[in-house]
Amino acid sequence: MDLEGAIPTSPIKKKESWKTVLSLAYQSLGVVYGDLSTSPLYVYKSAFAEDIQHSDTNEEIFGVLSFVFWTLTLMPLLKYVFIVLKADDNGEGGTFALYSLLCRHARVCSLPNCQLADEELSEYKKDGMASNNNRSFWGSSLKSTLEKHKILQRLLLVLALIGTCMVIGDGVLTPAISVFSAVSGLELSMSKEQHRYVEVPAACAILIFLFALQHYGTHRIGFLFAPVVITWLLCISAIGVYNIFYWNPKVYQALSPFYMYKFLKKTQKGGWMSLGGILLCITGSEAMFADLGHFSQLSIKIAFTFVVYPSLILAYMGQAAYLSKHHILETDYRIGFYVSVPEKIRWPVLVIAIFAAVVGSQAIITGTFSIIKQCSALGCFPRVKIIHTSSKMHGQIYIPEINWTLMLLCLAVTVGFRDTKRMGNASGLAVITVMLVTTCLMSLVIVLCWHKSVFLAILFIFFFGSIEALYFSASLIKFLEGAWVPIALALIFSAIMYVWHYGTLKKYEFDVQNKVSINWLLALGPTLGIVRVQGIGLIHTELVSGIPAIFSHFVTNLPAFHQVVVFLCIKSVPVPHVSPKERFLVGRVGPKEYRLYRCIARYGYRDVHKDDLEFEKDLICSIAEFIRSERPECSIPILDSENDERMTVIGTSSSNLEGIRMHEDGDVYSSEIVGTSEPRVAKSPEKVRKRVRFIVPESSQIDNGAKEELQELMEAREAGMAFILGHSYVRAKKGSSLIKKIVINLGYDFLRRNSRGPTYALSIPHASTLEVGMVYQV
Repeated sequence: MDLEGAIPTSPIKKKESWKTVLSLAYQSLGVVYGDLSTSPLYVYKSAFAEDIQHSDTNEEIFGVLSFVFWTLTLMPLLKYVFIVLKADDNGEGGTFALYSLLCRHARVCSLPNCQLADEELSEYKKDGMASNNNRSFWGSSLKSTLEKHKILQRLLLVLALIGTCMVIGDGVLTPAISVFSAVSGLELSMSKEQHRYVEVPAACAILIFLFALQHYGTHRIGFLFAPVVITWLLCISAIGVYNIFYWNPKVYQALSPFYMYKFLKKTQKGGWMSLGGILLCITGSEAMFADLGHFSQLSIKIAFTFVVYPSLILAYMGQAAYLSKHHILETDYRIGFYVSVPEKIRWPVLVIAIFAAVVGSQAIITGTFSIIKQCSALGCFPRVKIIHTSSKMHGQIYIPEINWTLMLLCLAVTVGFRDTKRMGNASGLAVITVMLVTTCLMSLVIVLCWHKSVFLAILFIFFFGSIEALYFSASLIKFLEGAWVPIALALIFSAIMYVWHYGTLKKYEFDVQNKVSINWLLALGPTLGIVRVQGIGLIHTELVSGIPAIFSHFVTNLPAFHQVVVFLCIKSVPVPHVSPKERFLVGRVGPKEYRLYRCIARYGYRDVHKDDLEFEKDLICSIAEFIRSERPECSIPILDSENDERMTVIGTSSSNLEGIRMHEDGDVYSSEIVGTSEPRVAKSPEKVRKRVRFIVPESSQIDNGAKEELQELMEAREAGMAFILGHSYVRAKKGSSLIKKIVINLGYDFLRRNSRGPTYALSIPHASTLEVGMVYQV
C-alpha cells in the first residue's frame, strides 16, 4: 500500500449541434409521433359510430373535420408544443416531472428522507427557483397552504398517480386500437365471415411481435421505425391532397369554427357523444411530453410543427372531401380510412398502415417505461428491473416485467372487444384524463415554478380545462361501452402505487422512531465493546441520520465487527439528474477514532445506477476524499448527527479529478490449478488480498492523523467488504384498523416479496452478503 501523486486532465464538454437536433427530430418521428400519425385510421369511423344520424348534407362531415382541426391546433400544437414542453424538469417530461417540479418549489415531496442539503443541488436551481421575494402574494399564499396541509399534499400525489395510471392504461389500449384498425382494412378484400376469423389472430400476432421488439431499445427502434412513419405521413398527406382536389376542393371551408356550432346544433346529443370518437385525433399527444427525456425540446417541436401537423391536417381534409361525396353509403363510415384510398394503391397503403400502427404503439410503450421508472425512483412503484438499452443515448430503457404485463393486457383487450368502437371509447377516456391531470398540474407550475400571475393560471385551466372537460364528459358517458377498462386499470395500478408508497413511508417512520441514540454509541467506546477485525462493513439503511437499529442488533449479538463501518443510504431526490460532482454526502458518526462513516449516495429519478464494482470504488474514494479534505476542527465528536452541515459533498472519482483516486491490483477471487502431466485438481476458490493504492494529488497536504486514517481504510479495503442488508418483515401493529392490516399485511408484504432488491446489491457475491431479518410493527 502506498500513496502516489498524479495530475489529472479535465474533460471537454461539447454542445448539442444542429446535426444532433435534426437527428433526434428524425428519431422522434418513429418513437414519439407514431401513435399520433396513425389516428386517421380510426377517427372518422369512431366519430360516426351509431351516434350521428347521417343526412344528405355535409354539415355532419364538415362539423367533424372542424372539430378535428381545432382540437389538433389547440391541444398538441398550442398547449403542448408552445406551453407544456417548456415546463420540463431539466430536460425531462411527463406527469411525474411536473410533480417533481412542484415538490421542489413547494416542499411537498413524497419522499420521506429528503434533506435540506438536497436543495443545494445544482439541478434544484437550474429551473429558475426564486426566493419568496420574487413570488406574488397569491403564489406565496398557495405555497404556504400546500406546505401546511398534509391532505392537499396527498391529493396532489393522488392526482399525479391518476395521471400516471392512465398513461399505463393508454399503453394497453393504444397498441390494441392502432393495430386492430390497421388490420381492419382487410375487410375490403375478403368476405365478412373470412374477415372475422383473420382480423383478431392477425392483430394478436402483430402485437406479440411488437412487444418482443422492445428489448432492443428506442435508439435502434427509432432509426428502424422513423422511415416507416415518414413514408406513412407522406402517403396520407398525398392521398389527402388527391382527395381534396378530386372530390371536393371546397372542403377547406370546414376549417371555420362556425361548422362546429352548426354540427352541435343539428346533431345535439348524438354530436356531443361523437366527441368521444373525435377525441382520438389527439391520441399520442402526451407522448410528446412523456418522451421528452429521450430526445430534446427543440427536436420534438420541429418534428411536430413542420412534418406531423400539416400531414395530419391534409389527411383529415382528404377523408372529409371523399366522405362529402359518399355520405349516403353508411359502409363508408364504418370502414373509415381505407374507403378514401384509391383502389389501385389500397394494398400498398394497407401494408404501410400495419407497419405504421406498430410504430404508433411504440410511442406510448416508451412513455410507459419512462414514467414507471420515475414512479419507482420517487417511491411510488415497486422496484422493477430497468435495463438501459443504449450506452450513448441517455434515458432509453426497457422494463421486462412491465413490457410483458402490457402485452398480456393488450391481447386481452383485443380478444375481448374485437371492436374498434369500444376500444376507441376506452382509449379516449385514458387520453383525455391524462391531459386533464397535466392541465391541473400545469396551472400550479405556472404560479409556483414560473412565478406568473394566478390569473394566468386560472385562464390556462379555464381555457384548456373546459375543452378537455367537454371531451371527458363525452367519453365518460360511454362507461358501459368500453370506457370502464381504463378506469379499472387505473384503480388497480393506483392501488398498487399507493399501497407501496404508504408501506414504504410507514417502514421509514419505524426506522426513524427506533434508531439508536448517539449517546449509546459513545458509551461503548472506540472498540464498541467488541473485537474490531480487518475489513469494511457496509450497512445498508434508508436513514439519512442517526444509527439504524440493525447496527445495535449486530453489536449486542456478535462478538466481532469490522474495523471500518459505513452506513450507506442510496436515495432518490426529486430532480431528474444529480451531477456526479454532487453524488455523495459523506460524514462521521461519532468521534474520529470510532471509524464510523455515513455515506449518502444521491440519484435523480432518471439517473443510471452504476455497476457494483464501479460503485464500490467511488464509495471508498469518496470516504478517502472526505478524510483528506476534512478540516481539523471537524475531528471532534459529532454529537448532532442529524445536522446536514456536518456532511461534506463529494463527487465520484471520475468527476473529482483533483481528488483521491484508488488503484487495485489482483482479483477478488482466484482458482489455483495443481499439476500439469497428471489429472488436474482444482482447489476451491480462496480469497486473494488485493493491493490497494490511493493516488493523491501532488499539491495535497495531509496531516499525520489523516494519513493514519487513510492507511487503515486501505488495509480494510484490502481485507474485503461485507454487505449487511436488512430483510424486513412489515406487519401492522396491534390495534390497527382492518383496512391498515389488509394494506400492510397483505398488500405491501406481497409487493415487497415480489419486487427487486436494492439495485447495487443484485450481483454482490453471496459469500460477502449477510441478511438480517427484522420485524417492523408499523
